[in-house]
Order: sequence, then C-alpha cells, then structure tokens
Amino acid sequence: MPRSASLTRRIVEALGEAIVTGHYGPEQAFPIEAELCVQLRASRSIVREAVKMLTAKGLLSARPKRGTMVEPEANWNLLDPDVLRWLLERKPSVELLLEFTQVRLAFEPMAAMMAAQRGDAAAIARIGEAIARMRAAESGLDDALESDIAFHVAILEASGNRFYSRLRDLIDTALRISIVVTNRSKGVDLASVKDHARVYEAIAAGDAKRAKSAMQGLLDEAATLIESLAARSATG
Repeated sequence: MPRSASLTRRIVEALGEAIVTGHYGPEQAFPIEAELCVQLRASRSIVREAVKMLTAKGLLSARPKRGTMVEPEANWNLLDPDVLRWLLERKPSVELLLEFTQVRLAFEPMAAMMAAQRGDAAAIARIGEAIARMRAAESGLDDALESDIAFHVAILEASGNRFYSRLRDLIDTALRISIVVTNRSKGVDLASVKDHARVYEAIAAGDAKRAKSAMQGLLDEAATLIESLAARSATG
C-alpha cells in the first residue's frame, strides 16, 4: 500500500473512531480542514480524501456556510464494515448484535439453500475445509473464531449470489464480536462443530430444504441467546 494511502487509512480510522465514540458530535464540532491538517500532520489532499471517505460512510456531511458536520447516528451506514466495527468496539451492544442477527436470519438460511442447489464443487469444498478447521480448533490446532467465520463466509460465496458474496466483509466484522458473545453466553469457548457440520452435510448432499433449516436453527439459537442477554441488560 502506498504511503499516502496508508496514511489516509490511518486518518479515517482515527476520525471514524473519534466520531463514533462521541469525541466529535453535537457537543464538540468537527474541526475545520486547517485544524485537522495540523492535528494529524497531514496534507490537505490526504485530509480531504479521509473526510470524503467518512462522508461516504454517512458519518459526515458538508453544508454550505456551516462546514463539515457530524451526522446523527441514524444516518450512519451500518452496512459499512468499518462503521459496524467502530460501533461494536465502542461498546459491544447486545441490541445492535440482535439486530444484526435478525438481518442474518433474512439471508444466511437462503444462502445455505442456494449453496445446496447450485454451489460448485470447489465452493462446497471450501465449506468442508472450514468445518475441518473448526474440528482442528477443538484440539488447539487452528483458530476457533477464524474457522467459524470462514464457514459462514464460504456459504455466502457458495450461494452463487453476488450480493450475498459482497456481504462477506460485513459478516466477518460483526461475527468477531457476535461469536464471542454467544459462546460466552453458552459457557463454551468453541462453537458446536456438530451443528455447523449439519449445514455443510446438507449442502454437500444437495438437500436445499435441510440446509436452509439447519442454518435457520444455528441462527435461531444465536438470536435467542442474544435476546436473553438484551433482556437481562434492560432489567439491569
């Protein structure tokens, strides 16, 4: 990565986190360009590019005579992996995780069904490789979180749907928090390989109905766990 691109990325990270954590917002105005250049020790062109990227994520907007403003959280693009990661890192919110799991329920069972219907041999093999990694993780020979994420991403890609495939970064980002939370809630360190294997076996067998049902079951369990956490959080 060129040095200018790397610096731009670091500035996007720093400013994005500052906005999401409330350092900038209604109570603290976003700095003007000249101030940012001094604070960040960066050229105007790099600062402008960073601000442009944050604007595309819905965090900022430029208004005539008012300059660059922080947008209300309702306008932030939650489908942007960076925004979702900053939000989850700010303070893991069970409410946000629940909403994310509800979104997953809308497309992951369908992706599993489509993978069973039209996934090619190589794509289905990658799901099997993720299951093998999950089994290896039980013996400490692989990373439990990475292998679990690889399983879900492989199914999206095996679906053959380009829109589902494009969700892989979003899934990767949110599962890094969600999996830890749900496993902790169950009192385990690792996800159930057996439950995940049921999804893979159905896909490999071309059984679309069973693949969809098995994935639905996985996500229903996660949603139930997170709902329980949200209820406990609400009652203090």
